[in-house]
Amino acid sequence: MQRLRPDLDPLRETLLLTLYARALDSKLPHPILGDADSAALADTIDYDFARLKLKPSLICGTALRAKKLDDAVRGFVAAHPRAVVLDLGCGLDTRVLRCDPPAGVDWYDIDFPDVVALRTQLLPDRSERLGVDLTEPGWLDPLPRDRPAMIVAEGLLPFLSGDTFQRMTRELTAHFDTGELAINGYTRFAAWSMKYHPAIKAIGITAAQGFDDPRTPETWNAGLTLVEEQLLTRAPEVADFPQPLRAATRLISHSAALSRQGTRILRYRF
Repeated sequence: MQRLRPDLDPLRETLLLTLYARALDSKLPHPILGDADSAALADTIDYDFARLKLKPSLICGTALRAKKLDDAVRGFVAAHPRAVVLDLGCGLDTRVLRCDPPAGVDWYDIDFPDVVALRTQLLPDRSERLGVDLTEPGWLDPLPRDRPAMIVAEGLLPFLSGDTFQRMTRELTAHFDTGELAINGYTRFAAWSMKYHPAIKAIGITAAQGFDDPRTPETWNAGLTLVEEQLLTRAPEVADFPQPLRAATRLISHSAALSRQGTRILRYRF
């Protein structure tokens, strides 16, 4: 089988990191996400994944945050069967396949135009695909306004400079009448320290954006209200982490402050 060699700049190359993490999780004795589609997809790509040197903490953390965001989407769609789902910065994520939304849901996978083109080459057509720069005005104009919206932004926050994420959030909540925003929330320290992670250094990305207080987005004038903060060190799926990661995670779970430096899922209503 001939594999596709993607031509990606360092920012876009991060989509291969998260894809490979999900693929490796699916091959664990006790997978967290169990995304066999990601494993199959990674096999079709001509890329030296070994150079990323992914450690169990990143593999399990990536899989667990994806699982919890999937759960949030499924719950919202179950309550709103005619919802609009926006997966921002979707990369090569197979969330639409994992969540398998009903026919009444309009699902939009959104990323840079070249990433969407790559996605079209590699993934089945299960969603609307929107190739845009999220920092440019007007990209929301074609989307419906009068239906509840589930907005997911996984791994996006640290890579938007300045107040770009806040401005984008205000535009989103102004466009839709009602909905939820679900993100994996980075603290300032977690976002800053990402650039020293070996896998991130291998790609060459400098990350910076984060916030400590989960209620900070309520101050963005976007009409957000915090619904839930999940500290994933306390998730039941930690029982399936390999040792010694499982023991270390359970130790950290006793401290909310330390747990927030890892992965947390934040949900807001607007």
